[in-house]
Amino acid sequence: MIASWKDYAMALDPKLLELLVDPLTKAPLIYHREKQELVSIESALAYPIRDDIPVMLEDEARRLTPEELDGWRQKR
Repeated sequence: MIASWKDYAMALDPKLLELLVDPLTKAPLIYHREKQELVSIESALAYPIRDDIPVMLEDEARRLTPEELDGWRQKR
């Protein structure tokens, strides 16, 4: 289950989150603390965070399932 937006934004430096955007769409990203990913609703991708470093490469991103994407859209 997806918690509130505030729960996801607290663990990642808010200033860093403001600077990072989806490299494909330039849309804002959502930090998913439990999965250590940055989620882009617009591109339906989740970029991994490894060793506290966001990996902003399309080839490394995970495609969101339709159910995950619907869940994120409902929280918008």
